[in-house]
Amino acid sequence: MMTSLLIAGGMILSLIFLNAFFSLAETALTAASRARMLALEREGDRGAARVNALNQDRERMIGAVLLGANVVTICASALAATVFAGLYGQAGPIIATLVLTPLLLIFGEVLPKTYAIAAADRMARFVSLPIALMVRFLAPLVMSVQFVVRRTLALFGVRVEPGVDVLAARAEIRGAVELHAEEGSVQREARDRLRGTLDLGDLKVADVMVHRRNMKMIDADLPVREILAQAAASAHTRLPLWREEPENVIGVLHARDVLRAMASTGIDGLDPVGMARQPWFVPEATSAEGQLAEFLRRREHFAFVVDEYGALRGLVTLEDIIEEIVGDIKDEHDIAVQGVRPQPDESAFVDGWVPIRDLNRVMDWSLPDEEAVTVAGLVIHESQSIPEPGQLFSFHGYRFQILRRTRNQITAMRVQRDAAQEVLGG
Repeated sequence: MMTSLLIAGGMILSLIFLNAFFSLAETALTAASRARMLALEREGDRGAARVNALNQDRERMIGAVLLGANVVTICASALAATVFAGLYGQAGPIIATLVLTPLLLIFGEVLPKTYAIAAADRMARFVSLPIALMVRFLAPLVMSVQFVVRRTLALFGVRVEPGVDVLAARAEIRGAVELHAEEGSVQREARDRLRGTLDLGDLKVADVMVHRRNMKMIDADLPVREILAQAAASAHTRLPLWREEPENVIGVLHARDVLRAMASTGIDGLDPVGMARQPWFVPEATSAEGQLAEFLRRREHFAFVVDEYGALRGLVTLEDIIEEIVGDIKDEHDIAVQGVRPQPDESAFVDGWVPIRDLNRVMDWSLPDEEAVTVAGLVIHESQSIPEPGQLFSFHGYRFQILRRTRNQITAMRVQRDAAQEVLGG
C-alpha cells in the first residue's frame, strides 16, 4: 500500500513538474525579444533559430503547449482524485481538489511563469528543442483543434483568418516605445521620431502634402522680371508654374536653373517656361512610405498630388515626408512653428489649415487624425457643421474655440485641454 502511494505521489509531482514546464515554455516563447532572437540567429545560435521558427506559427505552437498542459492537468487531477478516494472515500475528490489546486497554481503556473518573464530570452532557447519536437508530433491533433475552433467561431459570425498575428510587429514596437517614454528612458524627441517611422506606412501623401490653397505658385504668362521677382521673394527653391488657371501646372521652376541661365544669358535672355522642369503627378492615395521610396529611386524632391479625377490637390516634397520622421526641419527662411502659437496657459492659437499631426507634435497632444487631416477638418467632422466665430466645442478631451472664419473655411481657433473631461476621465 505504501509503495503504491509513493508511486502515485511521484507521478503526481512529475505531472506538476510537466505543467510547470509547459507554463514556463509558453511564457518564455511569447515574451522573448524578437529582435534579440533574430540577432542571435544571425550569429549562429540554434536555440534562437528554433524560437524564431516556433514564433512564425505562434498559434500552432501555443496550441501544442496548451494541449500538453491540459492533458497533464487532467491526468494529475484524475490520479489525485483516485488516490484520495482510496484513502478517504467519498470525501477524497474534495480533498484532492483542496490539495492539488494550490500546488498546481503556485508550482505549476505562477512560479514558472514569473521565472520565465525574468529570463525570457534564455529560457526560450532552453525550451525550444523539446517544444519544437512536441509541435511536430502533435501537429495533426493541433490542426484538428484549430479547425474545430474556427468552425465553431464561424457559427457565431466570428471569422479568424489563418496566419493572423495578433501581436503585429509595428504595434509591439510602438507599445515598447510608449512604455519607455512614460518611464522616462526615451526622450520626447526620440519617441516622436520612432513614432513617425512606425506610422509612415499608415500615411498617404494626402496626409502630409501641402494643400493647394497654401501652395506658392507663379503665373507663367507674367513678364520675366515679375516671375524673377516672385521667385526671389519666395522662401522656396522650387516653384510651380501655371497657365490659364492655377490647377493647370505646366512645370517647376528651380532657383538653381534660373541662376545658371542668368549667369550665361542675363535677365533679358531668360525663358522661365523653357527652363522649367516637367511636373511629376502622383495619386493622393499613394502611401507616404512608397512615395519616399520613389523620391529616392528617381532622385526627385517634388511631386504634385492629384485626386482620382486628376484634379490638383496639393504638392508633396521629400522634406515633407522626412519631417514626419524627424520632426520639423528648419532653415533660416522658416518660421519656427507655422500656424501654431503656444500660449503660457498651455493652450494654442491654431490656424485651421494646420495638420493635426503637427499640432500634436508641437503641443505633445493626442488628437485623433483618422477622420481628418487638418484641425479645421476635425472640428467640422465632429460638429457636423461649419461653425461660426465664437462657438465653443469640446471633444476628445480638448476644447476648440472658433476665432475666425472666411466664407466656409475655419481660419483660426484656440485649442486647449478640457480640464473637466480630464477629471471625469481620470
